[in-house]
Amino acid sequence: MENIGINVPLLIAFLINFGILFVLLVVFGYKPILKMLDQRQAKIRESMEQADLIREQTAKSEEQMKAHLDAARKDGQSIIAQAAQIGEKLKEEAREGARKEASMVIERARVEIDRDRDKAIEGLRGEFADIAIMAAEKVINESLDKKKHQKLIDEVLEESKTFKK
Repeated sequence: MENIGINVPLLIAFLINFGILFVLLVVFGYKPILKMLDQRQAKIRESMEQADLIREQTAKSEEQMKAHLDAARKDGQSIIAQAAQIGEKLKEEAREGARKEASMVIERARVEIDRDRDKAIEGLRGEFADIAIMAAEKVINESLDKKKHQKLIDEVLEESKTFKK
């Protein structure tokens, strides 16, 4: 092999050096690098799983928040509806109270009007009787018995339909 320019002892020395270097690299370099890459891969896989888990938990939390918001919105709407019903009920009660009070005022006014009318009629009767007696006195020019005429006038007035209550 020396003819082709290959030095066999030097080639063997290179091969032995290459083998030693290869074994050293495999033992001290390749295995730790593979172990480190495996650990790195495991960490990445674990991080990805945690990220997926966090994503799922976030999605569940969002759904729960939406459900709570919907429930709160429904509760708020029912409270508003109840408040509106209570308001309507209070308005109706106030209207009813005002109606009752107005009826009582009207009834009191009617009673008072009837009382005033009765007083006015009694006053008119008295005045009518006095005027009738004065007219009769002037006509016959003498004093009449006022009690007899008053009784007569009262009887006439009682019979008259225009002065009846």
